Amino acid sequence: MRLTGQSKTKTGTLSNSSEELVERVQSGDRDAFCQIFERYGRPIVSFIYDMVGHQDLAEDLTQETFVRAFKGLDKSFWGETKFSTWLFSIAKNVTRESLRTRRSKQNLTLEDAGADNLKDSQTLPEGALLNKELNTVIKEALANLDEDKRLVFTLQVFNHHSYEEIVEITGFSLGKVKTDLRRARAEMREKIRPYMESEL
Repeated sequence: MRLTGQSKTKTGTLSNSSEELVERVQSGDRDAFCQIFERYGRPIVSFIYDMVGHQDLAEDLTQETFVRAFKGLDKSFWGETKFSTWLFSIAKNVTRESLRTRRSKQNLTLEDAGADNLKDSQTLPEGALLNKELNTVIKEALANLDEDKRLVFTLQVFNHHSYEEIVEITGFSLGKVKTDLRRARAEMREKIRPYMESEL
């Protein structure tokens, strides 16, 4: 199943709640799943990119995430948790599986042309060079965090999930989430500070 491409959904249908869309998918409405992809595709690919550091791989893993979600809606999603939390949990699992298979070669590079546009596609021309440089520094610092810290930092800072949602997505204890997030913030500040000071 390929989910990229132009949407054929009617104007206004994206106002449906996630719960309504899930119910429609479970009733056999595939167009509703295309609407789910439109709603969550960008946040998921951005989250995965922050974890793996490669745009093409992030897009492939996003496809895998939505394929698994489509197959799992009837079997593993029962509405006991928020749909977005369930979807990010799948993305987390897909990403970790990929990272583990690449562990022996893992040497994350951050040279993807155009990858910076994932977070801000409206960069002003006069600020593009500075923003690109800062984004590179941030991504290098993020890539140097250990996997658990990078995971909770990305979920909380970039995707604005609550502590409780991060606990559900990761399976970590609340104490571990808070500790890893605090340490990740400290490490990120330490690594980014020299660049920020040089710009003052």
